[in-house]
Amino acid sequence: MNRQLICCVLCLTSILGIIPLSAKVSTPSIFGDHMVLQRNHDNPVWGWAEAGEKVTIAIGGQAHTTKADRDGNWKVTLKPIPAGGPHRLTIKGKNTITYDDVLVGEVWICSGQSNMAWPVQNSYDGDLVALTANQSEIRLISVPQVGTQEPQKDFDGEWAHAAPDTVKDFSAVGYRFGLQLHQALGVPVGLIDNAWGGSTAEAWIRRDVLRKDKRYSELLGRWKETEANYDHAKAVADYEVKITEWKKGGSQGTRPRAPRNPIVGQHRPANIYNGVLKPTIGYGIKGAIWYQGEANAGRAYQYRHLFPLMIQHWRDEWGQGDFPFYYVQLADFRERVSEPQEADWPELREAQTMTMDKLRHTGQAVIIDVGEGRDIHPRDKHTVANRLARWALARDYGIDVAHQSPRYRSMQINGSKISIDLDHVGARGLYTFDTREPVGFSIAGKDQKFFWASARIVDEDTIEVWSESVENPVAVRYAWANNPDCNVYSREGLPATPFRTDDWPGVTTNVHR
Repeated sequence: MNRQLICCVLCLTSILGIIPLSAKVSTPSIFGDHMVLQRNHDNPVWGWAEAGEKVTIAIGGQAHTTKADRDGNWKVTLKPIPAGGPHRLTIKGKNTITYDDVLVGEVWICSGQSNMAWPVQNSYDGDLVALTANQSEIRLISVPQVGTQEPQKDFDGEWAHAAPDTVKDFSAVGYRFGLQLHQALGVPVGLIDNAWGGSTAEAWIRRDVLRKDKRYSELLGRWKETEANYDHAKAVADYEVKITEWKKGGSQGTRPRAPRNPIVGQHRPANIYNGVLKPTIGYGIKGAIWYQGEANAGRAYQYRHLFPLMIQHWRDEWGQGDFPFYYVQLADFRERVSEPQEADWPELREAQTMTMDKLRHTGQAVIIDVGEGRDIHPRDKHTVANRLARWALARDYGIDVAHQSPRYRSMQINGSKISIDLDHVGARGLYTFDTREPVGFSIAGKDQKFFWASARIVDEDTIEVWSESVENPVAVRYAWANNPDCNVYSREGLPATPFRTDDWPGVTTNVHR
C-alpha cells in the first residue's frame, strides 16, 4: 500500500471515529474539564493510547492502572465517589492529561426529538430562566447531530457551567429538570443533551437488534429500497431546476423545499444510535428523560413494542442495570373535532402508557393540558420538566411528592351508565378544572359508534359516564383525540391519563413501515 493511500485510509477512519490518529493517551469528549461523575456509582473511564501502553487514572485518592490493548483501547472503572468536588482527574501514560473542576453528583441523559431539543430561549420565560442561570454546580454537554451507519467513538463537544450564555441554547426541558433536582437534592447535576428534532425511535436502535424481530421486516425492507435507490445529487439537481422556475414565475406560490438526505438523516434505522448515542454509552448515569413519539405516531401500534425495545436496548448497551427512564406523553395538538373520531396521536399516547406495564423503572409525564393546537412545540417546558422531575424525586431520591397521573383501572356497566375507576388519584381524590362536570368523555354501544358523554365524579376515584344517545353502553374513552377538551386531574395537579376501555382496532393497527 503506497503512502498516499495509507494517509487516505487513516483520515477516513478518523472521520468515522474508528481509530484515533494520535497514539497519545486520549479520551472521548464525554470526559473533560467541568464534567460531572455519577455519585455512589462505579464510573467507567475509557480512551486510547499506544498498543500495550501502561495507563494510570487517578482521582480523589484512588488510582487505577491498566494497559491499552493491541488496538489501543483502554478502560478502567472508578470506585464510587460521594457527591462533591471539585476534583482533578489525571490520566497518565507517555503523556499526561488532567481534567479539572470535576464534580460528583447526579447525571441524566436528556433525549428524544425536537420537543426535548427545544432551547430555553424559545420557551416561556426563557429570557428570565437564562438570566438567572448562574448555577456553577449544574453542568451541560450537548452531542451534535451525526447520522451514520458507522459506530462513532467520539463527538465534538465539551462540558460547561450552567450560565446565561450556555443555558439559553440548551434543552429547556433538560435544564429545568436538572435545576429542579439540584435545588431539591443540593448536589451537582450533569445533563447530557443528545436530542435530535424529528427523530424516529428506530433511529436510536442498533440495526441488528431490529433485524432479529420479524415485526420490523417491512420497515427495514422499505429502508433497504431507499438506501439502494436514493440519489441525493439528483434530488438537489431537481430542486435547483424547480427553484429556478419558481423565481422566473415571480416567486408565486409555495417555495420549493430543499431535499433532505435520508441516508444521513434522523429517520434511518440505527443512524442516531451510531452517530450520537454510541460515543456516550457506558458513561456513568443515573437515568434518562425522553420526549419523543411525534415522528412515530403514524405507526402507533408498532410503537407498543418498538419503544420498550429501544429502552431495553439502551439499558443492555449501558450495562448499568435497569436505570430509570422517564418519558413525556404526547401533548394535545391539531384542530379540535366536533364529534368523536379515530386518530393516530391518541393511539401513540396509549402505546406510551403501556410501556409502564412492560418495563421496570419507567414513568410517564402526562401533559395533555399544556399543548398548543396550532404548534407541535408547546412553549411551556416548565410544566413538562416539573412532571418529569416528580418521577425522579419520588422514585429515585425518596422524596414524598405526587408523581403519577390518575390512570384507568376498571369499569362496571350499570344499565345505561358506566362507572370508571381510576388508580393514582392522589391523597385527596379527583378534581375537575374550570367546570364542575368532568369533560372529555365519550361512550359507545356494541356498534362501536362513540358519542360525547356526560359525567360526574361519584367519589374520590370513580367517575360515572352516560349519554342519552347510547342506551346500552359497552365502552368509554377519555381524552381520546389529537387535541381533546378534557379537565380531570388529581388534586395535586396531575392530569388524568388519556385512556379507552375498549381494544377495538385503531387507524394504525396494520401500519408497519
